[in-house]
Amino acid sequence: MFFKKRNTMTEQNLDKEPTVSQQSDNFTENVAQEEELARALNTDDSIPGNQLLNEEPGNESELEKVKAELAEMKDKYLRLMAEFDNFRRRTAKERIELSQTAGKEIVESLLVVLDDADRATKQMEASNDTVQIKEGITLVFNKLHTILQHKGLKKMESVKQPFDADLHEAITEIPTGDETLTGKVVDEIQPGYYLNDRLIRHAKVVVGK
Repeated sequence: MFFKKRNTMTEQNLDKEPTVSQQSDNFTENVAQEEELARALNTDDSIPGNQLLNEEPGNESELEKVKAELAEMKDKYLRLMAEFDNFRRRTAKERIELSQTAGKEIVESLLVVLDDADRATKQMEASNDTVQIKEGITLVFNKLHTILQHKGLKKMESVKQPFDADLHEAITEIPTGDETLTGKVVDEIQPGYYLNDRLIRHAKVVVGK
């Protein structure tokens, strides 16, 4: 009886186990379900990366669009280059014209001084009155000085000032016998000038030692 009951239980267990055919069907069904799930995931554009994967390959119209955009960019580039070249030519021309006419205003203002100088010269030839001639020359000089001052010209004060290599050009040194003048300008051969507070000519001086 014991052996018979055990055999019966074994037969029942064998009856519950799937057959080879059933296992094959189950495997096929599982594979099909997995493939269907994968297809569903791949076609879901809400999943990052799927949108790029699902895009259709480029067609001829897209290629033509890219070519048109490149042609437009090239045209813009050529236009910019042409405009820059025109700007460069124009500024070069203006620079040349400016250099040629930079002193026009000053020259025009000095024409009246030139007129006075011509009259003074004729007066010296026609008269021996030294006082009158001196007055004429002084008048011309003062007018010239006034015009240049209005243009920003300023004369440098050098005598009795400490020698400064940035402002002065030492022609020579002489003994002065005065220690307070040692290293200072004791005479001026040619004055220096500023134009709008900018040095335009060094003063040629004699320095004491």
